[in-house]
Amino acid sequence: MKHLDLTYREEMTPIFERLETKLEQLKKHRPLPSMALNKIREALTVEWTYNSNSIEGNTLSLRETQMVLQDGITIKGKSLREHFEAKNHERAINLLYKMVERRETLSIHEILSLHGLLLNSIEEEFAGRLRNGGVRISGANFVPPNAVKVSGLMDDLVTFIKENPLNLNVVELAAVFHHRFVWIHPFFDGNGRTVRLAMNLLLITHGFPPAIILTNDRIKYYTALNDANKGHYGKLMLLMSQAIERTLNIYLNALPGNTLEYSEISNLVEEENLPYGQEYISLLARTGKIDAYKEGRNWLTTKEAIEDYVKNRKRKR
Repeated sequence: MKHLDLTYREEMTPIFERLETKLEQLKKHRPLPSMALNKIREALTVEWTYNSNSIEGNTLSLRETQMVLQDGITIKGKSLREHFEAKNHERAINLLYKMVERRETLSIHEILSLHGLLLNSIEEEFAGRLRNGGVRISGANFVPPNAVKVSGLMDDLVTFIKENPLNLNVVELAAVFHHRFVWIHPFFDGNGRTVRLAMNLLLITHGFPPAIILTNDRIKYYTALNDANKGHYGKLMLLMSQAIERTLNIYLNALPGNTLEYSEISNLVEEENLPYGQEYISLLARTGKIDAYKEGRNWLTTKEAIEDYVKNRKRKR
């Protein structure tokens, strides 16, 4: 990690700057009205739980996840484990917010506490405990390190995040932490869900809303992690930034006086006189060149975002 390849920065700098600008806008309106904040958190808890569990193979739909969490309903045809995974993930999110309120920072203790909740009543013997044996990951381009090295590697990772010797921004730190955690693979089970919680402790502590990796981006996500194993962090940085921008936009859209209207790109092209077609604007969104975010499989952006892109292109020429 001391020799991290930072060549992604040239392309990512405008995106990092956009995220920072949005974060400053959000900070100016804090504290948010408690009713609005609770509504957003409630909705994001369902989304976060659904997407994180779905990435790992849980078959509960978004609506079914909501019914399990908010209505306490048992879904016919779904396993007991899948129900436990949903409820446990919700409890882990609630613990994470308590950690933030108590001003706790990322540490091994916090990571083990989150993991312990995730595997509660599922795999009790492994819950909150580092693995003591070897593992292999299906579809990955690496073999995780020997179990005897796991504790020391995790200590090194937490120290790296706290000391930040490369002076990385928070988004970069979250992405590097995420990748390195997955590479160490400290647990027999629950690594993915744990790291997607733990990285958000880091982000939320620094003022950002949680980043939710969407299950529709599962292949892109695994590809980005495999690229990072070879030292190439560009795809992971972009994916992480887009996940953060999505939730930033959700919070900003809820602010009083907000005038930006995000629309699906196909609808925007039909309604507005734009200089580009749907395919090109979609490419700009996917590559982070414009302010945009994803809902399901569809990208949303604003007329203003496209106009800003056109102005910046003319200025560079």
